[in-house]
Amino acid sequence: MANHKSSIKRIRSNDAKKLKNRYQHKTVRTAIKGIRTATDKKAAEKDLPKVISLIDKLAKKSVIHKNKASNLKSKLTKHVKTIK
Repeated sequence: MANHKSSIKRIRSNDAKKLKNRYQHKTVRTAIKGIRTATDKKAAEKDLPKVISLIDKLAKKSVIHKNKASNLKSKLTKHVKTIK
């Protein structure tokens, strides 16, 4: 257990940030799954910019790596274009 006041605060804030990051990451994964399982091209095209924005936000906060974010966006865009 931490002894200093600042380290106790840091532990508390880290726990809060961890919960928020996990929630946001799970939300993005669910949104990605929604696009991957979509059968309607128009709906997928409508949702794609929102999901890309969420992915960019995670990468900006270093929740996911920027290269992973780029790969996800690329693969999702290709997938949406192949939907008939």
